[in-house]
This record gives sequence, C-alpha cells and structure tokens, in this order.
Amino acid sequence: MSLRLGDIAPNFKAKTSLGEIDFYEYLGDSWGILFSHPADYTPVCTTELGRTAALKDEFAKRNVKVLALSVDPVDKHLSWIGDINETQNCSVEFPIIADDDKKVSELYDFIHPNASATATVRSLVVIGPDKAVKLIITYPASTGRNFVEVLRVVDSLQLTAKYSVATPANWKEGEKVIVVPAVSTEDALKKFPKGLEIVKPYLRYTPQPNID
Repeated sequence: MSLRLGDIAPNFKAKTSLGEIDFYEYLGDSWGILFSHPADYTPVCTTELGRTAALKDEFAKRNVKVLALSVDPVDKHLSWIGDINETQNCSVEFPIIADDDKKVSELYDFIHPNASATATVRSLVVIGPDKAVKLIITYPASTGRNFVEVLRVVDSLQLTAKYSVATPANWKEGEKVIVVPAVSTEDALKKFPKGLEIVKPYLRYTPQPNID
C-alpha cells in the first residue's frame, strides 16, 4: 500500500552506519527527512549524500534530522562514506540505513518495480514532529535532488504548521506568504499585524510572520 500525505510514517528498527536505531526514537520531537538511494558507490548518490552532510547546520537550524537509505549492507555503507567524505569534502555524520532485506523500502514504497525490481528510486519523505507524512518527492535514479528546494519546502511546511499561511509559487524565505482561505479577512487582520494585501477575497498576502 502506498504511503500518502497525512499518513502516519511507519516506525521501524534498522541497522545503520551509526548502529541500530529505532526510527521514532531517533526523530524524537524533531522533523525528519528520510531519503532513499538506488545503491552505494553510485555517482549521483555520492553527490547527494555529500550535499546533505554539507547542509548539517541548515538542517539543525530547522530542527530536522536526516537519514539516508540504501539496500546495501552496513560494511559497504561504511566504506562508501569514506569515498563521500573524500570526494565531496564533507563529513557524513547522519545514519545510512542498511536495508538489504528491503523491509523499510517496502514500508515507504521506495521500490518502483517498473523502474527497477531491486533498487530504490530516489525518494524523499518529510515527516513532522507528529510523525505524519508532510511531503513526498520522487525522482528517477538518474536525477539528483535539488537541496535548495528541499530546504525551501521544509521552510514552507514549518510556516504552515505554526501560522495559518501557505506559500505562493516560487516562494523563497523572506518573501510574502498567503493567508489560507480558512481564515476570514476579519480574523486575518487581527492575526497578522503587519497587514494584508488583498488582491482578491481569496488571494491575500501578508509579510512572512516569523521575520521581524
């Protein structure tokens, strides 16, 4: 059964490059990003894991814990991490799940048989502190993820979780956001003291609320 937005992310225990973990215990009250990789020692994955490691402070600033997954075993992960650190000039300090029995991949629908019967696709799942699935992005194995977009959507999701706002097309941190339709204009005027720009009754902008 496919995992969908709003579903509770399945918990699991797994061996990783940092030892055995319980997924929920690892996340605690943080946001989480679980992303799959087709295989160890593959070029696109090497660049992605390096980029994830380089963004350690950005993820920490957003209270996000990251985990990677590949269907290869732990010993292969540990050797591959050496290559990643060397070639990407980084230090991989987050766990890489060894999913050689494919149990986690099946829980999270990371294997798409028409793409490959054995390797995972390049999927990314964002999970909120409530353990609900907030975002799913899936790329083919040949296309590396855009980590600017990953951070952008996390910022958007966290704004939505805390304030009654949505983000418009191509929104970036610091730009105006949209008041959600569920909030009346009367209530929005009270809720957003920086003011409203009412383009249409259903299209109302306000400055990003968590910026002074």
